[in-house]
Amino acid sequence: MFDCVFRLKLGKLILSPALCFDAPVVGLFGVSGAGKTSILHAIAGIHRPSAGRICINGDVWFDKESGVDLPIQKRRVGLVFQDAQLFSHKTVLQNLRFGYDNITACERRFEVDDIIKLLKLEHLTERMPAKLSGGEKQRVALGRALLYSPNLLLLDEPLSALDSEHKAQILPFFAEIKKMGIPMLYVSHDKSEIQFLTDSIYHLPKL
Repeated sequence: MFDCVFRLKLGKLILSPALCFDAPVVGLFGVSGAGKTSILHAIAGIHRPSAGRICINGDVWFDKESGVDLPIQKRRVGLVFQDAQLFSHKTVLQNLRFGYDNITACERRFEVDDIIKLLKLEHLTERMPAKLSGGEKQRVALGRALLYSPNLLLLDEPLSALDSEHKAQILPFFAEIKKMGIPMLYVSHDKSEIQFLTDSIYHLPKL
């Protein structure tokens, strides 16, 4: 599912990841500053590699040699960050529907009510983000990403800002999403999080 071998230069930092895994979930493990987020950004189309190839589920998103470089919107990835990054002026329901309302009906893989039920958000739909706990915010961010019907979920240390109790509550939701058939690239410096979801782990070398 993952065939990503590329070279990315960011200032003095040169990254040469080789993410070649036939698995629905791949973990990206490394210390802070090793380049984990930059690799995600390259796969999403935010950074452009200087060489190599990015192929997800058989679809080529980037190939330097043949000149393929799909724009971000055509790659259609769902991004979940460690701080949720919800729209503070929108309700939970409005946040959830943001990506959903910007794709066509034939592109939608999930319905809003089904994702609300999956993530146990029924009692939160009219709340503003400021009234949510950290764990609730992460569930909303995950739901928003899913309702965009992404070709790939990029999870950038989504639980690092949470305490152990909230982590234990949210990890099972990722396990449920794994069953949906959406490839996931899960970034963390906590190997136990990754191992909960997958044995396919790419270790970034220490700087």
